[in-house]
Amino acid sequence: MSFDTSTLYLFATMVAGMLGAMLLMFGRQESIPALKWWGTAYLLGAGAVAIWTLGGSSLGVHIVLALNAVGFAACGLVWNAARIFHGRKPNLAGLVLGPIVWVATMTMVESPAMRMTIGAGIVAVYAALTATELFSERRRAMQKRWLAIAVPVLHGGALMLPILVGDLLRPHDVNFVSSFWVTLFSIELVLYAIGTVFVIFMMVSDRAVAVHKTAASIDPLSGMLNRRGFTEACTRVIEREANAGRPVTVMIFDIDHFKSINDRFGHPAGDEVLKLFSAVVVNNLRISDLSGRIGGEEFAALLPCSLEEGVLVAERVREAFECSNITCEEGAVDTTVSIGVAGGPAGTELEVLLASADTALYQAKRGGRNRVEAAEELPLSLENWRRKTAGLPATARQKPAPVRA
Repeated sequence: MSFDTSTLYLFATMVAGMLGAMLLMFGRQESIPALKWWGTAYLLGAGAVAIWTLGGSSLGVHIVLALNAVGFAACGLVWNAARIFHGRKPNLAGLVLGPIVWVATMTMVESPAMRMTIGAGIVAVYAALTATELFSERRRAMQKRWLAIAVPVLHGGALMLPILVGDLLRPHDVNFVSSFWVTLFSIELVLYAIGTVFVIFMMVSDRAVAVHKTAASIDPLSGMLNRRGFTEACTRVIEREANAGRPVTVMIFDIDHFKSINDRFGHPAGDEVLKLFSAVVVNNLRISDLSGRIGGEEFAALLPCSLEEGVLVAERVREAFECSNITCEEGAVDTTVSIGVAGGPAGTELEVLLASADTALYQAKRGGRNRVEAAEELPLSLENWRRKTAGLPATARQKPAPVRA
C-alpha cells in the first residue's frame, strides 16, 4: 500500500496548526505560559513543514535550510514548554543548539543519508529531553506520568528506527531509507501532534485539580493549613512515624485575649496579629513539622519528636511571639500565647493527642496565660493500630491470660 507523502505532510501540518492555535488561545485565556510555548512550537513547526511541502524543489537551498532550522527550534520550544510548565526557567541555549548543529551539518556533511540521520537524531534528543523533564516531575505518581513520558520517547524512537533499519537492511539504497523514513514520519507526526496535545491537557487538568485541592486545604488569611488540611496531613505523618516506631508531639496555641484585641483595635488589627503569629510559628518550626489554623485564634502543630523536644519548641514560639512588639495608633498590642503540648508513642491517634493538648492548654490558661503546659499523662496508642501491627483484626478481643496456681 502506497501513501502520497505530500498529502500526509499537508494533513499533518493542518492538524498541528489547528492544535497549535488552540493551545495558544487557551494559554492566553488561562494565563498559562507553558501553553503559549507549546502553541508557538506547533505553529512554527506546522508552518515550516507546510512551506517545505508546498514549495518543493522550487525553494532555494538557503530557504530549505532556514525552514529546517525553524523545525528544530520548534522541537526545542516543546522541550522548554515542559520546563516552564514544571516551574523551571527556559533553556535558551539548548533551544538554539539544535538549529545550529543542523546548519553546521548541512555545511560540512555531504552525504544525504548522514544528514538525515543527524537531523532525526537532533529531534530524538529533544524528545528525550522532554521525556526527562516530565520524568523528573515528582508531584505526580508514576502511573499517572507514564503516558506523558511515553509519547516523546516513542516520537524519538519513530524518528531513529527507520534510519537504523534502512542502514541494516539496505545500507547502499538511499531511496529506501529516504522513502521509508518520510512515509513513517509523516504518519507518526499526526499521531504525535494529537497525542502530545492530549497529554498537555491531561497535565493541565491534573494541575488545576491539585490547585483547587490545595486551596480547599489552606486558610486564606494565614496561609497555613486549615483544620481539614491539617488533619489529613497529620494522619499521613502519624502513620509514617508509626511505621518507623517514632513518637509524635502535638501542640495547640491560643492567642491570649484575642477578642479584646479585636474590640480595642478593630478586626484589621486582629487579622494582622493572626498573620504575625502564623509567621512566628512557621519560622520556629522545622520543615518536617506541620502547622495549621484550626479555629479563630487557635492554631496547632504536629512535630515528629518526643514530648520534651516539643516543649522546648513551644517555649521558643511563645518567646518569639511575646517579643513581637506590635504598636497601633491606639497603643501597644499585647502579643502573648498559651500553649498546650501532648506527646504519645508511635501510632497515637491525632484526636487523642489533640484532646490531651487541649487539656494542657486549659491548664495554661488557668495558670495565668502566656505559658506552656505539657500534658501530665501520655495518651495510650490507638487500639486498632496496635492490633494492625500485631496482624490481628480490629474487632478481635484479647482474652486474659489464664492464672496459674
